[in-house]
Amino acid sequence: MDINITFMGAARGVTGSRYLIEANNTTILVDCGLYQEREFQHRNWEPFRCAPDKLHAVLITHAHLDHSGLLPKLVNEGFKGRVYCTPATADITKIILLDSAHIQEEDAAYKKKRHIREGKKSPYPEIPLYTVADAEATFPLFTDVEYNNTIEIGPGIEATFFDAGHVLGSAMIRIRIIQGEEKRSIVFSGDIGRWNRPMLHDPRMFRYTDYIVMESTYGDRLHEGTKDISEELADIVKTAFDAGGNIIVPSFALQRAQEILYYLNILLMKKRIPAMDVFLDSPMAIKITEVFKRYSNLFDRDMKELLQEHHSPFDFPGLKMVETVDESKALNAIKGTIMIIAGSGMCTGGRIKHHLINNISRPECTVLFVGYQAIGTLGRQILDGAKTVRIHGQQCPVRARIDHIHGFSAHADRDDLIKWLSKLEVHPKRIFITHGETTSAEQFGKFLNEKTGYETLVPDYGTTVRLE
Repeated sequence: MDINITFMGAARGVTGSRYLIEANNTTILVDCGLYQEREFQHRNWEPFRCAPDKLHAVLITHAHLDHSGLLPKLVNEGFKGRVYCTPATADITKIILLDSAHIQEEDAAYKKKRHIREGKKSPYPEIPLYTVADAEATFPLFTDVEYNNTIEIGPGIEATFFDAGHVLGSAMIRIRIIQGEEKRSIVFSGDIGRWNRPMLHDPRMFRYTDYIVMESTYGDRLHEGTKDISEELADIVKTAFDAGGNIIVPSFALQRAQEILYYLNILLMKKRIPAMDVFLDSPMAIKITEVFKRYSNLFDRDMKELLQEHHSPFDFPGLKMVETVDESKALNAIKGTIMIIAGSGMCTGGRIKHHLINNISRPECTVLFVGYQAIGTLGRQILDGAKTVRIHGQQCPVRARIDHIHGFSAHADRDDLIKWLSKLEVHPKRIFITHGETTSAEQFGKFLNEKTGYETLVPDYGTTVRLE
């Protein structure tokens, strides 16, 4: 067999997922993600390690930027093949890429203006990584693949998408490669979801595959906390009401924002928290919520029952959608406790930065994190206890209450990852541990080897491995 896999991203890091497969004179990229950790952001600007115009296809596991966010740059540099993903992922990715392109353009203009004013030179180019036009150029390349359907990618190469249970439309991708009488299969886990989560089905499990490329974001730990999400969220809301401050929630627009609304809806229905105004201050999250409404067929039984009983989490008393900048600014004048849910989830851009500037130095306010914060991001600095943080060039003392609900994570923890592998009936030839910080990936690889005997490898950035 002559099959090579090159780890072009998410190798000893949590973002920037990109895996290049070379087989049967065909080159395939699985995921085309953006780097979000500050120490790796320069890689977003580097040339791709494969010629974009020579790529035959890109397969996207799901819509998060760290899995899809470099598609516009790839297309701008010559890619003309197909982008395969589930229909829901296609719809959501288009929304996310447009938003990202807007942010790229705005940030570049803002940095240039600020650096001129301060007489400083930027370590990064003061031009956008890609533009709205680049994002729109990717849309005609999207090709829908339904769950459990097998498609031909190239000569002797086929791919099947399975439900990952991570976010709406997320998939695990199995690629089968045939060379003469020999066959090999590789499963790309994407981001593995968790069992018994609201809205979505449990992750698909596999009985057999030759190779696995799997994530390890939480591979060195178990999700913290003994309380369930509803209890924790109720306590935080009540505490904020007692203090008379706002609750600022940095949130990913995809899945996390919708899950917050889901739990708030349940708490309000059961009158476990005071009635309050909840502002979804994210045009992207609002658009994605509309996609959720269109793909109700992908929901689990409990969510479908809520909808049938007309208790939609996307339309409850007090919920308000904030679309314009003026509407967003007007939130600063509201008295009393309100909740503002805004992007981005790691505080790397978007409207959340403006709300942090206005609230993070107020002791009566609460900043509530509901997701993973990668090393080097503003969110991680705040969560790690920074006394002062820099936001839009301004030094802001951190005086607000900082809370973190771990249970919201859509990523499998160590035991969930082991559970996901538990259905394997035959030892895979090798498992590649990716999409985790070095410590997490190495510890999970060691733990997995000791527990199961599986051969594991934590590849370095740029490593090419020839599959047996």
